[in-house]
Amino acid sequence: MAILLREYHSLSYDSGLVKEAKLKDQPVIVKALLQRADSLNQNNRKYPKEILEREVENYRKSIVEGRACGELDHPESSIVNLANVSHIVRDIWWENDDVLGKVEILTTPKGKIALDLMGAGVKLGISSRGVGETVKDDEGNDVVDESFMLVAFDLVSEPSTQEAWLMREGKEVTLSTIRKTVPKVDRVARAVEDILRK
Repeated sequence: MAILLREYHSLSYDSGLVKEAKLKDQPVIVKALLQRADSLNQNNRKYPKEILEREVENYRKSIVEGRACGELDHPESSIVNLANVSHIVRDIWWENDDVLGKVEILTTPKGKIALDLMGAGVKLGISSRGVGETVKDDEGNDVVDESFMLVAFDLVSEPSTQEAWLMREGKEVTLSTIRKTVPKVDRVARAVEDILRK
């Protein structure tokens, strides 16, 4: 059964620069570790690089189209709720097995909350949100399988351990829920791309 998968990472920024950017009415853009491939995370889960590469490419289309939005806090849904959008991912790239990105904090109501927290020196994290299934490897760890679909990167507040933030268990969702929540055009486009890859 498909579940909502969420992974946490720290977001690095200087609170003084955030305050200065707000005073000058300039956008606040931060660089962030968004995801890591082939590495066991705090929830004993791995994301194979080939699956992440596919999803990063799909997500890059959202960036180009200006719809790579994320929310403040993790919802229990696989749909990005525009009323809760706090930021937008402006760029995404690979450095070895790490997926990095440039994230702009918006001046939406939720974005203003994030900016105020950041300006006060509150450490925020960033977390991937996706839907998919996992299979067990030989060591008993969960490995994300081909069904994985990246939805968004959200701003979160969780205690961190070095670079990775602790994983909160996802709510189970059915495939019929995924079919209802993921736009039909995206599902069709991904199916065609999968066929062409083979």
